[in-house]
Amino acid sequence: MNETMHTGRLPIHDRRVEVTEVGMRDGLQIETTFVPTQRKIELINDMIEAGIRHIEVTSFVSPKAVPQLADAEQVLAGIARRPDTCLSALVPNLRAAERAAGTSINRAVLLCSASDTHNRKNLNRGVDDTLAALPRIAALMAAQRIGMYGAIATAFGCPFEGDIALDQVVRIGRAFRDAGATVLVVSDTTGMATPLNLRRVIGALRDALPDVELALHLHNTRGIGLANVLVGLEEGIRRFDSSVGGLGGCPFAPGATGNISTEDLLFLLDESGYETGVDLNQVIDVALKMERILGKRLQGQVMRAGPRLRLHETNAVATAAG
Repeated sequence: MNETMHTGRLPIHDRRVEVTEVGMRDGLQIETTFVPTQRKIELINDMIEAGIRHIEVTSFVSPKAVPQLADAEQVLAGIARRPDTCLSALVPNLRAAERAAGTSINRAVLLCSASDTHNRKNLNRGVDDTLAALPRIAALMAAQRIGMYGAIATAFGCPFEGDIALDQVVRIGRAFRDAGATVLVVSDTTGMATPLNLRRVIGALRDALPDVELALHLHNTRGIGLANVLVGLEEGIRRFDSSVGGLGGCPFAPGATGNISTEDLLFLLDESGYETGVDLNQVIDVALKMERILGKRLQGQVMRAGPRLRLHETNAVATAAG
């Protein structure tokens, strides 16, 4: 009898899931009220204290395009990282790479949309121009010993173009691989992923690029973000992006709403036999703190209800009369 059948748990080699917190970048980028730099640093330090090892802390996008992230260098300088902390930042173009090269990031996340229309909205240039710049960006990152991931936005569909041809997704993935990216982050920018097209896209990338690890960046725009996580797990994905409190959304895509919630993802993984090394209760505290800082209610659910076995006093609610 194998270990899964005997214990109800996954084999040890298959249990570990890496969660990358992207709330400080993808979450905050859509917020119009500027969050003070010191508050950002506090939130990131709290995330590290909770056991989150991988955090996408900011973007080196133009401050004119995303004023919320204009303090990238200052935020990075103030973080109290641990030896196993991996800090990443979005590096969408050569100018961003030049800024990133002068900082202490561990990993650059290179970006290109599968949709040419969205790429022009998001990066102000076409797909071909973005891909043509990759070798120079990669050389600059390699010179600074900064690791690289490649993120394919709108991989599961575009709000301007609809479904994206699999050949286009694979073409971009291959360009990232050839530039030296060790992981491809397949991104559902506006919540257009479904179990069926998620399997198709993952299958096409795996067939074409079997030597590259895949990660998933999912949004909960249409309420099936965690369902797509389960499909990803079945497909062998062991890296997922998420955002504290479900915060986020692309400011350059209509109808975009938040990422899957970090607390909700951790709860699902914990209760499904996976291991993350992250303290769920501490991450709930971070989500509640983010909510106070922003002054609005966030979309996460586990931050309200707590872990499954959080118990309450019997006098916490009224007793039915009659």
